[in-house]
Amino acid sequence: MRTSSIRRTCAALAAVTSLALAVTACGGTTKSDVKKESGPAASAGEADPDAPTKKGLTVGFLPKQVNNPYFTTADKGGQKAVEALGSTFKEVGPTSATDTSGQVSYVNTLTQQQVDAIAVSAQDPGALCTALKQAMKNGVKVVTYDSDTKADCRQVFVSQAGAEDLGRTQVQLLAEQIGYRGEIAILSAAQTATNQNLWIDYMKDELKDPKYKDVKLVKVVYGNDDAQQSFQQTQGLLQEHPKLAGIVSPTTVGIKAAAQYLSGSKYRGKVKLSGLGTPNDLRSYVKNGTVEAFELWDPAKLGELAGHASVALASGQITGAEGQTFEAGDLGTYTIGKDGVVSLGKPTVFDKENIDDFDF
Repeated sequence: MRTSSIRRTCAALAAVTSLALAVTACGGTTKSDVKKESGPAASAGEADPDAPTKKGLTVGFLPKQVNNPYFTTADKGGQKAVEALGSTFKEVGPTSATDTSGQVSYVNTLTQQQVDAIAVSAQDPGALCTALKQAMKNGVKVVTYDSDTKADCRQVFVSQAGAEDLGRTQVQLLAEQIGYRGEIAILSAAQTATNQNLWIDYMKDELKDPKYKDVKLVKVVYGNDDAQQSFQQTQGLLQEHPKLAGIVSPTTVGIKAAAQYLSGSKYRGKVKLSGLGTPNDLRSYVKNGTVEAFELWDPAKLGELAGHASVALASGQITGAEGQTFEAGDLGTYTIGKDGVVSLGKPTVFDKENIDDFDF
């Protein structure tokens, strides 16, 4: 079927080294060393890969938004890893995906509570930096997952997959579905979302390829990871661009809301929808023909990897330097890449043939 070629493309792209979200590397050190220096400067310490895994640590997870099904799944993966390693997991966070000041407050609170590590999905690449650098200065290890900060504001970024892989393959999926012809739009999350914007940059770059000469990106809209706003943005796109051939939505909230709108409209099956979604959210829309194929990583495994990275940092087994490795339980062994980036692996394409094989 048509998605088989996309799977091969995904597999090939996933072999490419994951690109970091920023260009400055940030190393970590032991807690005592970090207390003497600021986080970005604290790169002199050495990792001890044979150091025992510390127990009794406290690891705080700070998602972009609590009670968001995607982050609930991811953070349960983090909880699984942290507790399996003999430490305490706690989740805090804002109820809005655009409450950047709220995220800053939670970082400060976790620092005051003297947690051993913070795993945060950043709403904005720079807004958390002052608070996170203070946390590192106070000996807290900092991991970002799902959405990065500037690289000198954390020690490790756990990436869903290579940013380039994700951006390009989403366009490839949609373009194949529309026959490489027609108008398309992007329904994103918040305008400041680091991961969304990087993926969109790669989408735009992918569209420069001559094979997309008959595909035109007419608009990028933002639903702020809010179901109602995303629904309304989808409706607005179709009103403004009645000839729209497809929508790509690199956000699980957005693609579900868009599917809901399209499913109940005259556009079902006519306007193609792809992007990043969860099987449980989109199963019914795949089966009724609203969605042909979409992709994602396993968010539970993403959170699990972030949990393992947090404990490895707090145990002194890694500092975040390129080339270091650490064990991540059943997930296997991971190597830290350039700028402290660890990539979970290639995205999975879901369609009617395989969607019932997954439950998240």
